[in-house]
Amino acid sequence: MTAVSMRGVTKRYGDLTALDAVSLELRENTIHGLLGRNGAGKTTIMQILTGQNVETAGRVEVFGERPYENSRVLDRVCFIREAQKYPDGFRVRDALRSATLLFPSWDAEFAAELVTDFQLREKQQIKKLSRGQLSAVGVIIGLASRAPLTFFDEPYLGLDAVARQLFYDRLLADYAEHPRTVVLSTHLIDEVSDLIEHVVLVDKGKVLIDEDADVLRGQAVTVTGPTAAVKAFAEGYTELHREELGGFLRVTVAGAHPEPQLRSEGLEFEPVSLQQLVVRTTQQHLDDRKVAL
Repeated sequence: MTAVSMRGVTKRYGDLTALDAVSLELRENTIHGLLGRNGAGKTTIMQILTGQNVETAGRVEVFGERPYENSRVLDRVCFIREAQKYPDGFRVRDALRSATLLFPSWDAEFAAELVTDFQLREKQQIKKLSRGQLSAVGVIIGLASRAPLTFFDEPYLGLDAVARQLFYDRLLADYAEHPRTVVLSTHLIDEVSDLIEHVVLVDKGKVLIDEDADVLRGQAVTVTGPTAAVKAFAEGYTELHREELGGFLRVTVAGAHPEPQLRSEGLEFEPVSLQQLVVRTTQQHLDDRKVAL
């Protein structure tokens, strides 16, 4: 079943086009990675899907309905951002109590466990929390909400490496017991690559990749060897990156499946990580735009 559907969605702010005919689908009960550089359009997508913004053109459906000003949809959605704001005077416990009113699936016991895990005190004032502690509050609310559709817009950037791993572990364990649709928007691709099941890569308001993570992991390869041999191998494939190394050439190509005997011809092959694929694909898109201009 599809939790989210966007068809030809465009968002303009005056002369600026933040989203350009974006089409994508997010399956229910799946962990999705929404990836891209700063300003790529990720937050705009999430704002539209959570009813905090409205599209200029196109069609948006969340659980089969338009989300804007639709309580039937928004009651099932949780959107946690890095710079989450709370009222002045709020303590940690106030933020958690407010969440009980916002999220019908809220699990207070799970929230209390997470407060202990992240070493917070419920009487702490929100405005006096460190960046990492503030991030932890957002993570706790996002996890304990158990909302059928939960967005994390990089709220865990303020966490140190140990706390981020705790977040990933608790997310995966709770997701296994309580499946739901989760969208992680992050720059820490290597850290979440084992969690995400589906990848959407956005750049300059366009979708560059919309594919299952398992498919992507075997979709590109980096080949190194004598220049002529590498050029012969890479011919016909989509080239994502190229480096000249004296008389040798190093090329990353998509869609290549090298035969074992090619290694004996002086060619070496390396798998391409999800982060490398995202970086190379984005660079290729940037190069193509420069050529078009």
